[in-house]
Amino acid sequence: MRARSGLSLTKRTVDAARPAAERYYIWDDDLHGFGLRIAPSGIKTFVAKYRVCGGGRNAPQRIQTVGRLGPLTPEEARRMAKAILGSAAAGADPAGDLANRRREMTMSELIDFYEKHGCIVQRGKRIGEPMKPMTRAYTMARLRHHVIPLLGNRRARDVTSGDIERFAADVIAGKTAKNEKVGPRKRIIVKGGPGASRKVVSDLSAVFSFARRSKIVIENPCQYAAVRKTDNHKTRYLTLEEVARLGQALDELEAGGTNPKATNIARLWALTGCRRNEIAALKWSELDFERGLLMLEDSKTGRSMWPLGTAALTLLMQIQRTEDSEFVFPADSGEGYFQGTKTPWAQAVKKAELPGVTPHTLRHTIGSMAISTGEAMALTGAILGHANPLSTAIYAHIQHEPARKAANRVSRKIAAALAPQTLGSLSFDDRKLLQTLKRRLGKADSGVEMLREAVAGLLRRNDDAPANAAA
Repeated sequence: MRARSGLSLTKRTVDAARPAAERYYIWDDDLHGFGLRIAPSGIKTFVAKYRVCGGGRNAPQRIQTVGRLGPLTPEEARRMAKAILGSAAAGADPAGDLANRRREMTMSELIDFYEKHGCIVQRGKRIGEPMKPMTRAYTMARLRHHVIPLLGNRRARDVTSGDIERFAADVIAGKTAKNEKVGPRKRIIVKGGPGASRKVVSDLSAVFSFARRSKIVIENPCQYAAVRKTDNHKTRYLTLEEVARLGQALDELEAGGTNPKATNIARLWALTGCRRNEIAALKWSELDFERGLLMLEDSKTGRSMWPLGTAALTLLMQIQRTEDSEFVFPADSGEGYFQGTKTPWAQAVKKAELPGVTPHTLRHTIGSMAISTGEAMALTGAILGHANPLSTAIYAHIQHEPARKAANRVSRKIAAALAPQTLGSLSFDDRKLLQTLKRRLGKADSGVEMLREAVAGLLRRNDDAPANAAA
């Protein structure tokens, strides 16, 4: 445990502290025992160090966590540490008392404690970082709606692997399912079943791992429970004929008045293989039209770069930019991005007769299409923006251009199925011309009648040309 001293823990010195390969401490010169712990992940935590029973060289030494930088300022942490150190000087053992209280935590109290201190990523390249807001919200909802009703009053240290197995079985049986109205136009819908059970057991395992690191429990009972902790691998993907039905359904919905933002988001799900909100929340600053790249600032796997096929680029180029919004698909009212895809998507899959198909199915589709087209695994990983360490080791040095060409080859088939076959090989300018003609022909005036006659004449001459040439 490395330590540094000779500093006063002010905002400037705390902000200037940088992580190292190993965890280390900086101790304050003004308040003896007040310190800052810097983890290799960069997390900074204020601590108070003292000896039990008022001191003495042979007295056990304690280091009690005061709180993290962020929720606490250095000044607030200093005041709290001063209170802890004063109590210790009077003969108390704040850290020991706290440890004893934690050992008596019920599951309900543990979940409250986890929400406040433990909602961080526990593995992977984002280890130590806070959960994304949506991930945190879903995780805590599952814990509160399933764990607290069934295990909330149990002492956390007493929960066994057998308890976890019975808990999982009860969730599968639907004992925690409910559908309650909690306010105007607001309901809480909790579903049971195997999927819910797997998710919440995985969440609970993370809670116990955190509790073990915090010395609240001795072991993680989920680790040895005979239950499934991960979801089944989904293998559903669309055939080209199914993609064609989906494309036709989207066209019909848009023609019937559905918001084009919803249909274009769905088309881009199919053409890129991106995750749901990676397209819905897409920003103009994340698009590089010149190089044909999508540079996501904050995807599921952190900052990532994706190649875009020509079909996706063409669609994006056709979208009119809203001057006062950074989003490609801004909300119709207020700030933020468009979030009205749920109903149009349900209508599209119903119209296309594709029950059970989700936006993530389109991600599986482009992946399976890549493999069936003969693309290498590395290029497929690049198209899908995978961050799996094994996959990353394979395609980490792939140049952008080969990956973009691979994305273009794969998305071309998707594009041909989404749109009429006659448009599959047209350039961007030709597509814009056809769209302009389509809008013009949809009007009713004398100019349009003349335009229709001219187009019909051209088509007749084109049909007659082979026969005349043969003659």
